[in-house]
Amino acid sequence: MATDLHGPVTPSAGTGPAAVRVSGLTRSFGDRAVIDHLELSMGQGEFVALLGRSGCGKSTLLRVLAGLDREIAGEVFVPRRRAVAFQAPRLMPWKRVWRNVLLGLPGRPDRARAEEALREVGLGHRTDAWPATLSGGEAQRASLARALVRAPDLLLLDEPFGALDALTRITAQRLVAELWQRRGCAVLLVTHDVEEALLLADRVLVMDRGMIAYERTVGLERPRDLAGPGFAALRAELLGRLGVEGAVSGARDTPETDGGPPRPKRTAA
Repeated sequence: MATDLHGPVTPSAGTGPAAVRVSGLTRSFGDRAVIDHLELSMGQGEFVALLGRSGCGKSTLLRVLAGLDREIAGEVFVPRRRAVAFQAPRLMPWKRVWRNVLLGLPGRPDRARAEEALREVGLGHRTDAWPATLSGGEAQRASLARALVRAPDLLLLDEPFGALDALTRITAQRLVAELWQRRGCAVLLVTHDVEEALLLADRVLVMDRGMIAYERTVGLERPRDLAGPGFAALRAELLGRLGVEGAVSGARDTPETDGGPPRPKRTAA
């Protein structure tokens, strides 16, 4: 089930159904276009990671897809059932964990439903805890449970691991990979971490100046390893596309690679 949030959508000519279709999306703040005629498509069940420097429009795009920002031009087609998890867990300190999981859902609180989602993220033993007693990793898992309890067809993740320590981050990444494989929903992950993008995603997009400047399918077998074959070359390629000097050595040459900084182009993702 999907809904057109912002205008008529022409069915795509792709071979499979799309979970997300965006055409000509523009979002301006004053005279500055943060998103500039952006084109994007995501398949059902696809895991896509979105990279880009700060200020390139990544989080703005995610907010549009989540329905939190409607001051736009263009067409956006997204599933009705979608959920978002941010870098900050945003738990209400005066509500126990299970009640936080149900925040925003209509009807009477369904504790059993909350407990099921908490068990799925390994937090079943903290159902009655107060948010102040949770560790950073536990708080982020509670935020994921709040997203999952909505049974989303599209899960939007805005740097959800950014505030976690290295070991907790690895655990959280593995949890998200397992949840995605179990649930089968489409996932869009906004991140600054190239290695994280390559560990989790089917496809990686690089955003620059409000447009999708580059995309790369990740053809590595799962589960993935930082030391696995082909990982270093893909990492170098994406770092080069992000403008990190010297990162392109060892990367596979492509027609778009010219040794210079990434240049945005208006192509469908």
